[in-house]
Amino acid sequence: QVQLVESGGGLVQAGGSLRLSCAASGRTFSSYVMGWFRQVPGKEREFVAAIRRRFGRTYYADSVKGRFTISRDDANNTVYLQMNSLKPEDTAVYYCVADSDMTGVSISWHGSYDYWGQGTQVTVSS
Repeated sequence: QVQLVESGGGLVQAGGSLRLSCAASGRTFSSYVMGWFRQVPGKEREFVAAIRRRFGRTYYADSVKGRFTISRDDANNTVYLQMNSLKPEDTAVYYCVADSDMTGVSISWHGSYDYWGQGTQVTVSS
């Protein structure tokens, strides 16, 4: 069982930066694929970024590529999302996700992840 707790959301002006953190419980954090999704009311959850275990290969949605960076600190059971050059369209609730078995499933599909945090609001003003 894994519990995920996000922090770091808030209000920022367009062009600004935020760093989201996700603290995970559990002894096997390093074996989990970790990621971030976001959701705007009335819309489906959208893949943002993910990072694999071991060599830490990263994946990004086209909409955030070059602006967002996902990283993980396995010693402290934490995954980060550094968000730069924020745009109003980045406004959403951001969710941290985790799963231990991504065999045969898409890393960018929300249904691939068993564990979700409670979400943190990010608001980007124009």
